[in-house]
This record gives sequence, C-alpha cells and structure tokens, in this order.
Amino acid sequence: MERRKFLSLTLGALVLAVAPASVRAEDYRKLKPTVWTAHTVEDAIKNLYGTTTTIEKGVKLSTPDVASSGGAVPVTFSTKIPAKTVSVFQDANPEAAVIVYSVTKYDITDYKIQIKMGKPGTITVVVEGLDGKLYSAKRSLDVALGGCEG
Repeated sequence: MERRKFLSLTLGALVLAVAPASVRAEDYRKLKPTVWTAHTVEDAIKNLYGTTTTIEKGVKLSTPDVASSGGAVPVTFSTKIPAKTVSVFQDANPEAAVIVYSVTKYDITDYKIQIKMGKPGTITVVVEGLDGKLYSAKRSLDVALGGCEG
C-alpha cells in the first residue's frame, strides 16, 4: 500500500510540475496598453477588440442594485458561449478596463469577482466568441460609499 501511495503522489506532483508550462497566458497590459489607459468603456472595448459593436445576449451579469461599499462591489458573470476572451469594464473610475481573461474550450466561464468603484456606474462584460463576434451584458448600480472613502 505504501508503494501505491508513493507512486500516486509522485505522478500527481509530476502532473502539477508540467501543467503550468502548458498554460498560455496573454499579458494584455503589454500587448494592448491603450486598453488600460482608456477613460471610457467604449474606448477600452475598441482598443481591445477593434470595434464597439456587441450583441447583447448570451452573457449573464449580476450585481447588487446598491453596493454598500464601493471598496468591494461583488460582480458575478457567466456565459455558455464558446469564447476566446472574457473582459470586464466599468465607467465609475478614471480607467475603464477592469480585467481580461483568456479562455479555452476547457475553461469554466463562470466568474465571481469584486471591483472597486468610486461612485455609481455601469459594469459591462464583453465575451469575444470563437465565432469572432462580441457578446455583452450591462448592469448599472448605485454605490452607497465610494471605494476611495472606505
């Protein structure tokens, strides 16, 4: 029994050691720096994808109607669309881009994040489908206490 346990642990460690080498991550801050300095959601989307034309379907987005603190606004979003990237933007802070995920057909596209918002605004999630189309969802919310204040 000890030999089996040793072999299974060794095989597991080997898989974990090799797995990160096969994961490909894009550094969008270096590849597309204008996305991260854009002050409007439209400019950030255009700088990332080359267009602002989206289809508003296929993406689920959930936020509270009123966030008690802008310091940690919970945002939940998901899609079943086969995707290349999933990105989040907001219009409450000076820079609009929040995050961009590169995804593969094996990734689960069901996310829960927290973002900082200094004032009420709109959150936009954009999914770049494998078909080359952009799908989106938007949600406006109020912030009771700004992210920079508390």
